[in-house]
Amino acid sequence: MPEPGDEYIRYLKEAGCDPQVISHCITVREVAVRIADLILSAGTAKVDRDLVAAGAILHDIGRSETHGMDHADAGGRICREKGFSKEVCRIVERHIGAGLKRSDRKGFGLSEEDRIPETIEEKIVAHADNLVSGSMIVTRSDLDVSIQKFPQEVQARFTALADELETLAGSRLP
Repeated sequence: MPEPGDEYIRYLKEAGCDPQVISHCITVREVAVRIADLILSAGTAKVDRDLVAAGAILHDIGRSETHGMDHADAGGRICREKGFSKEVCRIVERHIGAGLKRSDRKGFGLSEEDRIPETIEEKIVAHADNLVSGSMIVTRSDLDVSIQKFPQEVQARFTALADELETLAGSRLP
């Protein structure tokens, strides 16, 4: 039985993503759909499960062109060129970390605009990506340790995103 979002895997292949990126995207999809299902079961928010699955599969499509911080921008462009909805494009563009502020992006040589996840679907995919290293799912405790390398403001964004989704899900994630 196909999993939600499986129909988007072909776009990763067509774009030229390597097998490790595709495997990562499938694992992110599994975590993202699990988070969406927990939130839906808790009845704390409306979540478009299909949008979460599509965005999770496609979130790293830009890695077909670059593995730099600009992969989210490249991915958004690729998704727009393929005619995907603006909602999918925004998930792809806003998935890095807990989002990148204008000043963060400037430091990476990217266009100066905020790319912070705003919708519940954007937040779920961004957080699911934070919980997957390669194709392995990491714990919240592992995530909390790994973000210590970032400035305090960035750490706070990661923590706030995780806390928000855990509150909505009614449990610790994953």
